[in-house]
Amino acid sequence: MRIEVLVDLKTRLGESPLWDVEQQRLYWVDSQDGRVFSCNAQGTAIKSWDVRQKIGSMALRQNGEGAVVALAHGVHLLDFASGELELLHNPEADKPHNRLNDGKVDRQGRFLFGSMDMREEEPSGALYRLDADLTLHTLERNIICSNAPCWSPSGETFYFADTWTGEIRAWDYDTATGNLSRERVFCKVDRSEGGAADGATVDSEGCLWNALVYAGKLVRYTPDGEVDRIIDMPVKKVTSVMFGGENLDVLYVTSMAQPPLPRFPEDNQLRGSLFAIYGLGITGVPERRFAG
Repeated sequence: MRIEVLVDLKTRLGESPLWDVEQQRLYWVDSQDGRVFSCNAQGTAIKSWDVRQKIGSMALRQNGEGAVVALAHGVHLLDFASGELELLHNPEADKPHNRLNDGKVDRQGRFLFGSMDMREEEPSGALYRLDADLTLHTLERNIICSNAPCWSPSGETFYFADTWTGEIRAWDYDTATGNLSRERVFCKVDRSEGGAADGATVDSEGCLWNALVYAGKLVRYTPDGEVDRIIDMPVKKVTSVMFGGENLDVLYVTSMAQPPLPRFPEDNQLRGSLFAIYGLGITGVPERRFAG
């Protein structure tokens, strides 16, 4: 196994890595600066888009050249050619201290994303589902900081974390309707070094990989919620993970250069880099595009 810096852009808050198997390109965002980035597997041919708001997550669209983006003030469609944004829904317009955060697409092409209190104190956030017909549905409420949405390889189990609870939770996921049921604790997160659950993905063996932000670790959990492997990263503020590359065997890891709140720790000179981990001997699951 080896860890390399793939792209050094010093993103203030790198997040939401997404490997697109059709284009063989990696996408990720700078949440604080409001930018979307894309590069090839070698970390070159970089493209970028300015969305002019804080951005929590994104997903490529199946229909058209663009993406659906969860911005601070609502979920939008982003046209890559023009850079124009089209507002679909702003479900928390009455909550000035909230913004939209982490999100991913289920195996059927729906976009699930959550929101967060930017002070990371109040349970004012929620979890939403955007269907292919562009209708919006609220799935959960009373969330402080939405993170780690992902699915088992079959798509029948949904994982999600409210970061500061110290847990990653699981639900049965109805693949026909996109509804959740039978909520339970998937695992307890080891917070002894000050870390907390951030972005996550699931590999082809059904294990969940989670970025333990502020502790500089990646943790692999078995489908039973047991810790299987821990990887120490070169920086403390790792934020999210995604498998990609030609054979889906490279683990991409985003990080932040500047903590969002003063109480969070600083980091070394590699902060904000996009990392690639090679030689894990593990493959990921192809990500779907948003069906809308």
